[in-house]
Amino acid sequence: MDVYGLLGNPVGHSLSPPMHEAGYEKLDIDARYVTFEPPVEKGAEAVESAAMLGVSGLNVTIPFKQDVLDAVEPDDIAARIGAVNTIDFSTDPPTGYNTDAAGLVRAFEHHGVSLEGQAVLVGAGGAGRAAAFALADEGMTVGIANRTVEKGVDLAADVTESAVDGTASGHALDTLSELLADADVLVNATSVGMEEDRSPVPEDALHGDLAVLDAVYSPIETRLLREAAAAGATTVDGAWMLLYQGVEAFERWTGEDAPVDAMNEALRAHLE
Repeated sequence: MDVYGLLGNPVGHSLSPPMHEAGYEKLDIDARYVTFEPPVEKGAEAVESAAMLGVSGLNVTIPFKQDVLDAVEPDDIAARIGAVNTIDFSTDPPTGYNTDAAGLVRAFEHHGVSLEGQAVLVGAGGAGRAAAFALADEGMTVGIANRTVEKGVDLAADVTESAVDGTASGHALDTLSELLADADVLVNATSVGMEEDRSPVPEDALHGDLAVLDAVYSPIETRLLREAAAAGATTVDGAWMLLYQGVEAFERWTGEDAPVDAMNEALRAHLE
């Protein structure tokens, strides 16, 4: 039996176990997905212990995504983002990936959204970094609006320096209306909308030519998505990004095409 799991602290709220185990069951793979919750200062050591125990793969979440970089060989996108959320122990040293970037791209692809033109990204934290590199690597021009302008500017510089094709720039939050006027894609990578019914984006800045992804998945329909739909925009809820980052990890570990429908059904059953 192969053992996969999630490394984080806390991990009790995670939806990864039912999602991945639904995939194993659908493909009749002899595997289990478990959770590991080491002390917050022991992330790298936990990866080394998992390797010794014969764990086949790990997902990594807060607060360990940066800490585990020292215990793996990150691939190109993980190194550029500066965070690892998936580890494959079949190599020596273990390989670290960031599947959040691929998860965002595949979520948009699932909804028929072409990642061309101009994107606006709200937030420059961990999810924002993954989104910024993902969008720029697809060739988009990315405007990053962040509460701390300097952090957005710094991220934009990192992205522009190493992006496959696109470029990025940093902006203040009060420029969102201007940025969105000619935008094709909007991504909210902040937690605004999770705890209360708020949107990080002015409602009157939304329009029907936008495709809007909100990385928040609880609630599944945020105020931003409701207002975007009312404006005629294409909307993508955060569970799609969560699903596809898991699908990407599943496929890297198993070498099989993930049963996306089964994994999505299991995920959404736990969100309702």
